[in-house]
Amino acid sequence: MPGGPRAILDRRGLVRLLIGLAALPASALAAPPTKTPSRSKAPTGPKPASARPKPPPPAPAPPRQAITRILPFRTAPFPYRGPGEDGRSPFFNVAQGRRRGRSMASGEVLWEDTTYADAGVLLHVPASFDPRKPVRLVVFFHGHGSSIDRVVSDMEIVRQVTQADINAVLIAPQFARLAADSSAGKFWQPGALARFLEEAAVRLTDAASVNAADRPVVAAALRAAPVILVAFSGGYKPAAFVLDRGGATGRIVGVLLLDALYDEEDRYARWFGAARRRGFLVSLYTDSTAPRQAILIDRLRQRGVGIGTALPATVQAGTAAFVPCGSIMRHGRFVLDGPPHDPMRVVLTATRPPPLPPKPPVATKPAAGKPPATTSKARPPVKRPAAAKPRSR
Repeated sequence: MPGGPRAILDRRGLVRLLIGLAALPASALAAPPTKTPSRSKAPTGPKPASARPKPPPPAPAPPRQAITRILPFRTAPFPYRGPGEDGRSPFFNVAQGRRRGRSMASGEVLWEDTTYADAGVLLHVPASFDPRKPVRLVVFFHGHGSSIDRVVSDMEIVRQVTQADINAVLIAPQFARLAADSSAGKFWQPGALARFLEEAAVRLTDAASVNAADRPVVAAALRAAPVILVAFSGGYKPAAFVLDRGGATGRIVGVLLLDALYDEEDRYARWFGAARRRGFLVSLYTDSTAPRQAILIDRLRQRGVGIGTALPATVQAGTAAFVPCGSIMRHGRFVLDGPPHDPMRVVLTATRPPPLPPKPPVATKPAAGKPPATTSKARPPVKRPAAAKPRSR
């Protein structure tokens, strides 16, 4: 019967079973984990170098742009308020109200505000400039009746330095503007060239740096760069003074005179006599300066310097070349027409170091398993003394 004692017992057992199941933890009621086929574990040590991801290459620096600027320098030759060339008399010896001027031997008066007030300096950095390679500074001193803007347009010195392709930058200060005067201004003072080159290094670093990381590299290269000094015509006088007392004589590794010797032979001779182990002196000249060239050649020969009369294919330390280039009629355009045409480019190109000699062939290793051949001579057999015979008693 449905309500009998057996049914009551079955219900009681079911209740006990449910109570027992409720007391168990949930983890005991979870389904057992399914077994998966065993797999070999990957090694937990460091990955080999070949398997490590390579870091991305550094982003290339943006291309460098050619830079040509004329900037005012605090250390430029002018304006100048000091004494004249003799170190005693005032440079300006004429006054007209507040206006000051300089009376020349010809009787002409050159006024400060029109002739000696320009502090401009030409800076040029070629697009190919690489501060991580050997760098040189080409410093150009113009002649009479010129200005920096005319130097750029008429003499094409920017193009000549660029085409020489010697990883050089160009620096050209303004001297007396559009006047027949070779006054050196501040460059008469001791240490003036060293101060000028330091300011140029700062200005060029600002102009030539591609990014912030490039600045210290550019600055270090410019401060250590050797200097090639180029003087045209009346630029001979400030060039002679900076060679003599400019404070950077040790950095000057070459002087190129372009029809530029009207005096100061002793200063040039002293410089090259001390610098010929590291520097060169090349003078290309017309009849305009021929007598003075002869005086300098004689001074150098007295110091034991050998003189060449043709432009060598390679201009290197110790080169002293004095090359006659014809009529005085060439003087006005000598920086451009020479001869040779583009004289700055030609001489600067010749200062490139000669190519390195070819490397000797690498010795090949002997094949595996074969002993290397020896060239040692066989040793002569060693003679051993004969055994002594026993003595008879």
